[in-house]
Amino acid sequence: MSKTQYSGVKVKRFSKGFVVAHAVNAISFFALYITALPMYTEWFDWLYPVLGGPEGARRLHRIFAVAFITPTFIWLIMEPKGLLRWGKELVTWKKRDLQFFTEFVKELFGFNFKHVKQTFFNAGEKINSIIQIFTAILIIGSGFPMWFPDLFPAAIVQWAYVAHNVGFGLAIAVVVGHIYLSVIHKNSRPGYTGVLTGEVPAEWAKEHYTEWYEEEVKKGNFPDLDKGKNKKKGA
Repeated sequence: MSKTQYSGVKVKRFSKGFVVAHAVNAISFFALYITALPMYTEWFDWLYPVLGGPEGARRLHRIFAVAFITPTFIWLIMEPKGLLRWGKELVTWKKRDLQFFTEFVKELFGFNFKHVKQTFFNAGEKINSIIQIFTAILIIGSGFPMWFPDLFPAAIVQWAYVAHNVGFGLAIAVVVGHIYLSVIHKNSRPGYTGVLTGEVPAEWAKEHYTEWYEEEVKKGNFPDLDKGKNKKKGA
């Protein structure tokens, strides 16, 4: 298991476009979940006064539904290259990506593990992204018949409610795992600053995304940490 001591050196991992898009996505998702709870079950009727009653809850839900659609466009406008890189990596799978999961399971349960060289997005993040895309399509696609029932056959509207609930159920499961790994798990927690400021510890980035880090070193964008270690040894 890695026991890297971080020097305090930071490197740029995410652009402002990604940070903004991620924030809008996270805020709108949780707002949608909260505003939907009292509409889903009477156990959460106590939320209605906070949300402005049933009508206020529906209004807020629709406002955040629109916001939930915007992150991809925000990222596309602010940093199209980053969005394209993300899409390209999602469809690029190699042997190392499969090896990643074997070591990830060891890391997750606290056993000794080794880092498998990864690019900008590791295999776990790719799977997370694919599932999130699927659930977003399910949620958004089913949301339209629910919002505009007069434009769709009754059967489609009925199935839309089922699909909407399934989509949100899957999404919540993915989000819980995502939060645990990014905020709580000790080995991946240092990277959480990436979605807040765009920057992460250099040593952590090199460990978890070695191939990407080494490419940036060659371009002169990141410090060569190995060179710094060699200098200390020679001193």
